[in-house]
Amino acid sequence: MTLDCSQDVINDLENLLETNEGYDVIIYAGENECDTEILAHSLILRTRSQYFRTAFFKETWIMTNDGKYIFKKPNYLYIIRLSFLRFIYCGKVDLTKLSEPDIMDLLIIVSEFQIQILIRFIQEYLIKNHGEFIRQNRVRILDYFNQDESIIDLWNYCFDSICDEAEVFFKSDKLFDVKEDLLELLLNRNDLSTNEIIIWENLIKWCLAKQPTISNDVEKWDRNEIAIMENIIQRFIPLIRFYEMSSDDFLSKVYPYREILPKDLINNVLVFHMDLNVKFMKSKQSKITRCAYDSILIKPRHFAIIASWIERKNNFYNVRNLPYCFNLLYRSSKHGYTTAAFHEHCDNRGATIVIAKIINSEQIVGGYNPLSWDSNKSWNFTVDSFIFSSKDRDKLQNTVVSYSYDDHSIYCDPLYGPAFGSDLCCSSNGAWRSKARFYHKIDAPLDFEVVDYEVFQVIKKSN
Repeated sequence: MTLDCSQDVINDLENLLETNEGYDVIIYAGENECDTEILAHSLILRTRSQYFRTAFFKETWIMTNDGKYIFKKPNYLYIIRLSFLRFIYCGKVDLTKLSEPDIMDLLIIVSEFQIQILIRFIQEYLIKNHGEFIRQNRVRILDYFNQDESIIDLWNYCFDSICDEAEVFFKSDKLFDVKEDLLELLLNRNDLSTNEIIIWENLIKWCLAKQPTISNDVEKWDRNEIAIMENIIQRFIPLIRFYEMSSDDFLSKVYPYREILPKDLINNVLVFHMDLNVKFMKSKQSKITRCAYDSILIKPRHFAIIASWIERKNNFYNVRNLPYCFNLLYRSSKHGYTTAAFHEHCDNRGATIVIAKIINSEQIVGGYNPLSWDSNKSWNFTVDSFIFSSKDRDKLQNTVVSYSYDDHSIYCDPLYGPAFGSDLCCSSNGAWRSKARFYHKIDAPLDFEVVDYEVFQVIKKSN
């Protein structure tokens, strides 16, 4: 027979925090000594936190004449410190009662005091419930926690969200708040969803923002201003993929800045655009290109999940180390919503992934064909094809995925769009159907319409 009174212990400790009986620690919870005091107990603090244990034993705290420890940390509000101490005493914290800025302040405190379980909990809560707040403050979050390895989940979320909407971010004033080291990390990513020339144009604007007295017109720069701009931009030059720019963009938008660029770089890129043999060799030797992930239905990070399904991995890839590139072949709203348009753009292009959004919902469906689409009116078998359905296109982690187990995996016919057996197919009139037969059932309607659908060529990256 077992008696469990743990809740009584928790209640007693919470009451001890409220009554302050026997306290020997005074915490000032504001900028001035006259701000609100919080009283605590050194035995509980050092028992529950390595930070406090180290601080007390190293005698780094000020002690008054009557044996009380004094702890001063400016800029933390009373409610934040009280929430932190309540967790220390009784293992409880209610983030719903705190504002978003207060939750961030609490995360800063628990990170400083190395309370790992609370660090993970707060990050998860913010990501799940306050995405827009994070989006509006992601530069500040990245800057503040840049060297803090304990805040890796939130830090990665902020970085990934910038990559998801890189073009919007680079064109916004938020870019000017990014510091040099973070911008360097950002430009080193392979998953920035924008064109290289847009990155270059706004990098120039970022550099000019550092020197507001320099003219925006490069033709008006004197030698001193050229030297200043060259010094600012030089650390970022190796991170710009100049060879991915079109010849027109390079000549009109990069070449005018030749005075701040290495001369051999200018010459090599010019030769690259003029000599096809050099272009071929350079394309084989160049570093990994950025994947633009040109989708209006899902976000770049979702391609990492799709890549994991292709590989049948239990854990999802990180978007930074995907083994595949996904190149848009067809979008019904762009190329025409007909079976003829689908086959024109997708036939004989190798492996593809199909993504469709069901009308009047956030549900997406789709499928992977590891073979090629064609117009031969034939069935094709493969155990590597799959279909999927997700009620929420922003949360592909919770998707139903079903792999083929029958000879009728893929059907190719000029009168049909993409057809994964009868289990997910687009007919000649544009209607879609999902009737389980050759794949296990996915969570999709029997008959439905889609507002748009996309087909991406799936290309295995070379090692």
